[in-house]
Amino acid sequence: MGKDFKRTLVTTALPYANGPVHIGHLAGVYVPADIYTRYLRLRGEDVVMIGGSDEHGVPITIKAQNEGVTPQDIVDRYHAIIKDSMAQLGISFDIYSRTTSAMHHRTASDFFKALYDKGEFIEKTSMQYYDEEADQWLADRYIVGTCPHCGNERAYGDQCEACGTSLNATDLINPHSAITGNVPVLKETKHWYMPLDKWEPRLREWILEQHKEWKPNVYGQCKSWLDGGLQPRAVTRDLNWGIPVPIEGAEGKVLYVWFDAPIGYISNTKELRPDDWELYWKSPDTRIIHFIGKDNIVFHCLIFPAMLMAEGSYQLPENVPANEFLNLEGEKISTSRNWAVWLHEYLQDFPGKQDVLRYVLTANAPETKDNDFTWRDFQARNNNELVAILGNFVNRAIVLTHKYFDGIVPPAHELTDYDRDTLAEFQGVRDTLSQNIETFHFREALKDAMNLARIGNKYLADTEPWKLAKTDMARVETILNVALQICANLAIAFEPFLPFSAEKLRGMLNMEQVQWDKLGHTDILATGGKLEQPVLLFEKIDDATIDAQLQRLERIKQENIMRNFTPKAVAEPCSYDDFAKLDIRVGTVKECQKVKKADKLLQFTIDDGMKGRTIVSGIAKWYEPEELIGKQVCFIANFPPKRLKGVESQGMILSAEDADGRLVVIGPTGPVKPGVKVS
Repeated sequence: MGKDFKRTLVTTALPYANGPVHIGHLAGVYVPADIYTRYLRLRGEDVVMIGGSDEHGVPITIKAQNEGVTPQDIVDRYHAIIKDSMAQLGISFDIYSRTTSAMHHRTASDFFKALYDKGEFIEKTSMQYYDEEADQWLADRYIVGTCPHCGNERAYGDQCEACGTSLNATDLINPHSAITGNVPVLKETKHWYMPLDKWEPRLREWILEQHKEWKPNVYGQCKSWLDGGLQPRAVTRDLNWGIPVPIEGAEGKVLYVWFDAPIGYISNTKELRPDDWELYWKSPDTRIIHFIGKDNIVFHCLIFPAMLMAEGSYQLPENVPANEFLNLEGEKISTSRNWAVWLHEYLQDFPGKQDVLRYVLTANAPETKDNDFTWRDFQARNNNELVAILGNFVNRAIVLTHKYFDGIVPPAHELTDYDRDTLAEFQGVRDTLSQNIETFHFREALKDAMNLARIGNKYLADTEPWKLAKTDMARVETILNVALQICANLAIAFEPFLPFSAEKLRGMLNMEQVQWDKLGHTDILATGGKLEQPVLLFEKIDDATIDAQLQRLERIKQENIMRNFTPKAVAEPCSYDDFAKLDIRVGTVKECQKVKKADKLLQFTIDDGMKGRTIVSGIAKWYEPEELIGKQVCFIANFPPKRLKGVESQGMILSAEDADGRLVVIGPTGPVKPGVKVS
C-alpha cells in the first residue's frame, strides 16, 4: 500500500446533528470508509475508525428555536438516531462520539489556545448585524431580506435559495432579524482569523507536488482554490451555542464550527485511546485517511491541514478520497425538502436487508462524478445480482452437497483442465481486489468480488453435477469441492462489502473468519467438514414494495410543490356587469379525441342540453381523451366560434393551473343537468 506504515487512522466526516443520515451520506462517506477499514482489519493491520456527530453551529440553534426546545435537546435526539442507525447498517466505528463531549471541549479549547499563544491568529474588527431587542449578534442565517440579484424577499444573509447566489448579510436589501422581525443595527465586533494565505506555499507543495495520486476531483478542487489565492478566515463568531473562546476579551464568542468540528477527530481518538492516541496523530509511521464528501474537500485538504501545520506536531493526511454527490431519482437530495432516503426509515422498511443497501450504494458510488439512486435499480440489483448470481450459486453448491453427501465437504479427486482453469481464474482475485480497495476504487472492487460468484455459477452450469450423480460420483465430489472452495472465498471477498451476508455464509460453511491472505486459496474448507443447513442469503424484492417507496417520494414532491406555490397576482378590477356578460354553463363530455397534427389540442363533443357543440381545448398535455369522456365540465358558451387546426371551436372549457403547472378542468362537484348556467 505504498509507504511502509505501521498503523492507519480512518476518519469519517462528522454528520451534522440536526437531522438523520441519508443515502447520500452513506454512499459518499460511511460505506466506503467501512469497506476500507474492514479490509485492513482482515489483513491484520492496526487500524482505528473514528466517527462522531457535529453538534455546534447556527442551523442547530435555528431548529431548536423553531421547535421551542434547547440546542442540546436537538443534538441529543439526532446523535442517538445517527449512532444507532449506523450501527445497524454495520458501519464498524471503533468509536462514535460527539462534539458536545467534555473531551472535545477541552481538546478544541487547548488547540485554539496553542495556536493563539504561538501568535498564529490575526485580530480583525468588522461590522456585523445586531438585534437590539433580542440582545444578540445575528449569524447570517438569522438575517432575512431581499436578494439584490433576483428580488427574492426571503433570502438569507449567506445565500439566496431562490437563485443560489452566495451573499454577505450586508448585501441584502431591507434586512431584518429572523428572531424578532426588527431591522438590525450594524455594530463593530472583534474576531480572530486564521491567515490561510501564510500556509499557501506549503499547502501548494504538499498537495500539488507530493500528492498527485489523489483523486482528480480532490486534486482539481484544491488546485483551483490555491490558484485563486487563500484568504484569512474567521475562527470565532458571536453566538451562544458552541465552545467558548478560551481567552480574555472573548466573552460571548465561540469557536466557529468549521474550526472545532475537525478537531473532533482528535478528541474522539483521545477518548478511544487515552494512553497512546498520539501514535495515531503524531507518529510519521501512521497513515491518516479522511473519508468525506466533495462539499468538505476545502476544509479537509486546505483548512484543517493549515491548522495542523500551524500547531506543528501533527501528521498530515496521506489521502482524502472524497466522493461526489448521490442524487435520488434524478433530483438532488435535499434535507430541507425531505427529498431523501433516510437510513433509519430504510432499516424499518427493509428489515434484514442492510447488505442490499450497502451493495447498491457501492455499485452506484459517486466516486468520480455525481450518480443517481433509483428504487427500480435497487430492485434490479437485488433480484438480478445478489439473488440470481451470488445467492443462487451459494445455495446450489450447499444444497447439492447436502443432497449427495449429507452436508459433508467431499474430497477433490483428479482435476480436469476445466477445473484447473476455473481455479486459476479465481486465484488471482485477491490481487485485483486489493489493488482496487487500496486505491479507493470500491465500485471496481465490488465487481471483482461479484465476478467470483459469476465464475462459480458458470462452473456449476457447465459441469452439471446433478447429471453425473448416477454415473460418476467421484467427479461430483470434485465438482462440489471446487464449488465449496469458491463459496469459502466468497465469504472472504465480500466481508468488507456485505458483512452480514458474509457472516451468514461462514455460518453455513462452518467456517471461522479467516485473514485476507487466504483469499484465492483452494483448500480453505477441509475435506470431511460438516456444513450447516442452507438458508437463503437474499430474497427477491417485489414490485409492490418498490411502488410504495416511489409513491412516498411522489407525495413528498407534491407537498413541496404546494409548499412553494405562490398564487399569481389578482388581475385589474372589473365590474359585475363585465362578468355577467360571460355565459358559463355545465356540459357533459360525450366524445373526446386528439386533434390531428396538434400535440396540445383535444376536440370535445359536449352535451350542452341543447343541440350539442364542439369545443377545442389545449389540455392534451395533461389528459388522455378517454379520461374525460362522461366528465362534466364548465364552459363559456357565448364566445364567438373560432377555427383551430381546421376544427371550429364553439366555446372554451374552463381549467385551473395547479401548483406544478398542470391544467385541471373545472366542473361541478356533483352531477347537474347539462346546460345549467353557472352564476
